Amino acid sequence: MTEPLILTGTVGGVLTLTLNRPASFNALSCAMLGAIKDALTQAAADAKTRVIVLKGAGKAFCAGHDLKEMQAARTGNGVTDGGRAFFSALFDQCAEVMQLIPTLPQPVIAEVHGIATAAGCQLVASCDMAIAAEGTRFGVNGVNIGLFCSTPMVALSRNVPRKVAFEMLTTGQFIDAERAAEVGLVNRVVPAAHLSDEVAALAKQVAAKLNAAVRIGKRAFYDQIGLPLDAAYRHTGRVMVENMLWRDTDEGIAAFLDKRPPDWAAD
Repeated sequence: MTEPLILTGTVGGVLTLTLNRPASFNALSCAMLGAIKDALTQAAADAKTRVIVLKGAGKAFCAGHDLKEMQAARTGNGVTDGGRAFFSALFDQCAEVMQLIPTLPQPVIAEVHGIATAAGCQLVASCDMAIAAEGTRFGVNGVNIGLFCSTPMVALSRNVPRKVAFEMLTTGQFIDAERAAEVGLVNRVVPAAHLSDEVAALAKQVAAKLNAAVRIGKRAFYDQIGLPLDAAYRHTGRVMVENMLWRDTDEGIAAFLDKRPPDWAAD
């Protein structure tokens, strides 16, 4: 039987999605992108899922697009445009997946090891948080083969300083995990043997919060980022008013003042 492209497992409200093409370093083929989208869409509708962890099977997190598939699309049966239609559909599909992640109600944590290159680096940058193992390498190295990483650039340039992103894009050089943490691509770096435990601990910590508050907060986080400062404060002020009026927020504040655990009805 063919192995599924995405392996799933849930513990305590934390859903782990494992990219499962280890022989190709979990390359983002059309089928893989479709499987990721389906898994994330299904998770978004599950009220019991509080946090999503995204990881890769085998030796790497994700090596980006499937170059063999892309090359084959140039000369496939009936192809008369050199692959233009396929490439357009592929990059649209990838962009759809990357843009889906910030819109999910649950925080998404990337658990990164080995390499995260090109669209794989884009995937890390698109997640809400990321923890990397020592020894992990990151790159948007398409320029080394004549393909500038223009779509990975979108997520990367929204995570790291502009000059850092431009240097990575134009040189194709890798950065190590420590540098990735220094420039803000990942939250922190841990020994490889402790990676899964560290990610699980972070996911558990987030999952323990009032679920509705985390969900409304994530939406507000991304809504306000692109707004001018005054509009961002107006928007988030409205969000906080709505949040303050919840029964569970009233209970949470009262419990804090009373020095007792909150009794949240919604959880």
